[in-house]
Amino acid sequence: MYADKTKLAALLTHLDINYDLIEHPPLHTSLAADEFMVERPGTRLKNLFLRDNEGKRHFLVITAHDKQLDLKTLSKQQGLSRLGFASSDRLAKYLKVAPGCVSMLALLNDKQNEVSLWVDQEIWYGELFHCHPFENTQTWLLSKADLNTFFNHTKHQPRVVFLPSK
Repeated sequence: MYADKTKLAALLTHLDINYDLIEHPPLHTSLAADEFMVERPGTRLKNLFLRDNEGKRHFLVITAHDKQLDLKTLSKQQGLSRLGFASSDRLAKYLKVAPGCVSMLALLNDKQNEVSLWVDQEIWYGELFHCHPFENTQTWLLSKADLNTFFNHTKHQPRVVFLPSK
């Protein structure tokens, strides 16, 4: 069962986190978002749910919407076995969202803290970030300060790293 964005909205209100909402047709990829609306304030993101080769460790990797990551180099850099994309089953199990609906906000659903958050150092300088609220028909714009409040609540501290590109 997938997560409910109304519970997410209630939590953000409880945490005194504000966000701006943009409604749009379903956007399954950052490329689809390019076609819809490029001129939005804030940092547009690509959200990748990865797993190590053994499937024992999981990572939510956040980078610029137009960056092509070099997963082989990233694996080596982080001292991990080969990184690859996690299945939709793993995505549902750990983050409780469907493919195309991943964002940092899905970490709320990782109650066991089994997913590590890596944020590309090239984007973390921004102050406003685009996040799907468990579905891809809306984008919520959140400030970095509010995201940090959210991360403190979920106990997922972002690890700001250099993410190599191809």
